[in-house]
Amino acid sequence: MTKLRLAIVGAGPAGIYAADILLKTERPFDVSIDLFEKLPAPYGLVRYGVAPDHPRIKGVINALRDVLDRGDIRIFGNVHFGEDITLDDLKQHYNAVIFATGAVRDTHLDIPGIDAEGSFGAADFVSWFDGHPDVPREWPLDAESVAVLGNGNVALDVARMLVKHAEDLLPTEISDNIHAGLEASKVTDVHVFGRRGPAQVKFTPLELRELGELRDVDMVVYDEDFDYDEASLAAVASNKQVKVIDRILQQWRTRPSVNNAGGEASRRLHMHFWSRPVEVKKDADGKVAAIVYERTQSDGSGGVKGTGEMREVAIGQLYRAVGYFGSPLKDVPFDKRHGVIPNHEGQVLAKDSNQRVSGIYATGWIKRGPVGLIGHTKSDAMETVQHLVNDQGSWWHPEDPSEEAIPALLESRGVKWTDLDGWHRLDEHEVALGAPHGRARVKVVPRDEMLRVSRGE
Repeated sequence: MTKLRLAIVGAGPAGIYAADILLKTERPFDVSIDLFEKLPAPYGLVRYGVAPDHPRIKGVINALRDVLDRGDIRIFGNVHFGEDITLDDLKQHYNAVIFATGAVRDTHLDIPGIDAEGSFGAADFVSWFDGHPDVPREWPLDAESVAVLGNGNVALDVARMLVKHAEDLLPTEISDNIHAGLEASKVTDVHVFGRRGPAQVKFTPLELRELGELRDVDMVVYDEDFDYDEASLAAVASNKQVKVIDRILQQWRTRPSVNNAGGEASRRLHMHFWSRPVEVKKDADGKVAAIVYERTQSDGSGGVKGTGEMREVAIGQLYRAVGYFGSPLKDVPFDKRHGVIPNHEGQVLAKDSNQRVSGIYATGWIKRGPVGLIGHTKSDAMETVQHLVNDQGSWWHPEDPSEEAIPALLESRGVKWTDLDGWHRLDEHEVALGAPHGRARVKVVPRDEMLRVSRGE
């Protein structure tokens, strides 16, 4: 019986689901799977891309943990593809590889002034408050008025973290440096701008409802944004999710500004719909000073068109949450325009000829772009895995497919990799850090400390 030695690059949900689906798929051959992850800990964006006050979403980790804890998948953490291990190395030791590296960069927004000091990508801020080991430990929350561009869940996550009081995050897994940074924040007003109307937003009702439950934060919406056209009225009437979003926003229109003590709330979150950012103004020092936006209106066919009316709001910082973008991988085809690995249903294609590249596959956001939720990731993986199984005739023929080859290779290159036992040690250590304070865990941030704990050094 033939044996498939498979490498999967990326140990987030996409990579782990692909491994799990393959192991459960009916096939005429044995399977041996190695997961490679550039961070010392697994789970990708579930650990480093979901706000710490979202325990329901982080519950996905439990399902991922169950897959890894079965013991039929090896994991090599702290291994950087393209540096510690290359595509040529994988061809020497595996029959195929699935890339599941996701999308972690911010999509660029091409408007004047977007490069001003104090203008940030949302992904970088999310990485900071999630304790990613490869971003700075401090974040300059030194502006009172802040803009967030975007009308998706990431925009709401960023806005919520900016206005939420630091002490209300203590029950979560945030690290001490994150808490200290948020506690020192000068933010009082956050303005969220979206090009479309309230009936066309991309966030979910749950995310929106959570905003309205924040302590000592006033939700500010503007009556002029709720003059619905026929298309918006039809969306509210026909779509349950849109109907719930509209109900929440309508309640905010009449809700008084109040904090727990009976006075006015100390922080405000302003929702600006029908607002297309056109320029970031700078001060004399090149810092963010204001956001200029054009009022938009429905074009009658689901899109928007400009009205020519320009408005301006003074701000000291800006966060663009207009989408994530994939990163190129060494020696792997890459579509720079869409930020994905070019592929047909997960089978990777050559960049110029669109011909199949044997042995190389993709799944998750690096395959289809940063859209969809966990359910899409599973169906993605099923499609890719089915092609992998059917493509047996075009697999690579490795010179040394032995399972001992990879640890020996990494050791010869001085790579300090982590394994599943190491993740368990780090997991237990973080839980122990949080226990005395009644917290689920306290996340370890420095990479060297993660490695020291993981490797038992």
